[in-house]
Amino acid sequence: MLSSITEFLLLAFANTWELQLLHFALFLAICLAALLGNGLILTAVACDHRLHTPMYFFLLNFALLDLGCISTTLPKVMANSLCDTRAISYEGCAVQVFSFLFFVSAEFYLLTIMSYDRYVAICKPLHYGTLLSSRACAQMAAAAWGSGFLSIVLQTANTFSVPLCQGNAVDQFFCEISQILKLSCSQSFLSEVWVLVGNVFVDCGCFVFIVLSYVQIFRAVLRMPSEQGRHKAFSMCLPHLAVVSLFISTVMFTYLKPLSISSPSLDLVVAILMRNQELKVALNKVISLTFFTIGKLLICLHK
Repeated sequence: MLSSITEFLLLAFANTWELQLLHFALFLAICLAALLGNGLILTAVACDHRLHTPMYFFLLNFALLDLGCISTTLPKVMANSLCDTRAISYEGCAVQVFSFLFFVSAEFYLLTIMSYDRYVAICKPLHYGTLLSSRACAQMAAAAWGSGFLSIVLQTANTFSVPLCQGNAVDQFFCEISQILKLSCSQSFLSEVWVLVGNVFVDCGCFVFIVLSYVQIFRAVLRMPSEQGRHKAFSMCLPHLAVVSLFISTVMFTYLKPLSISSPSLDLVVAILMRNQELKVALNKVISLTFFTIGKLLICLHK
């Protein structure tokens, strides 16, 4: 360890106990909503064998990643609100940075795979069973999880290898790479570039793949002679496309903006939007599957 810092102080939401309780209730509601939405999806997919398809398999993995993303930050935030403290250990901060970015990265890689699933389903329906066999789906899901792990290990190690001598106050309610780099003893320009290079290279590749997939999808849909067929195809893709757009825009603004334009209030707002993004993802999935899922759960309960 190159730094003598043993703990960090996270951003406090309020100076009064009443407001801290209010923030605790807010984050608890977000956490419970995400748990409910993702839990409903996991239960439905596991319960009905007719949902054991590539689309629902990837959706199950996405729900697991979303639960992991929620669990890395909100429990600590809620505990600090109740205990009236801002402290998080150095090791705990490193674990939080790694875990949060791992789940976020894996989610993005999985969204990329899900765009391929939609592409094959619409553009190559006759080859769907071959290209997205059970073995192929398992390998792609494992690749998403593994790629997220490997890329974030390097970023986390790089971030926490720099000496810190600008205090230990983090202007965020959870540990974040950009905020840790602000505490570096030297100019953080090189560290920032190092962190961004890997992200930009890999994430841009995923983004280009998603865009090209949807270009092909829209071309195929527009060539369909049946209006009903076009409507069905669009309905299959638009929820995923909406989630991808929200995910990419929020993450890019959070992690690709220069440190010079960061501010505690701005970063706090964006971080809350990240949490809301995860809530919207969960709610989007719940709304899309509500009527279908409730029927399947009732069937399972009566078996």
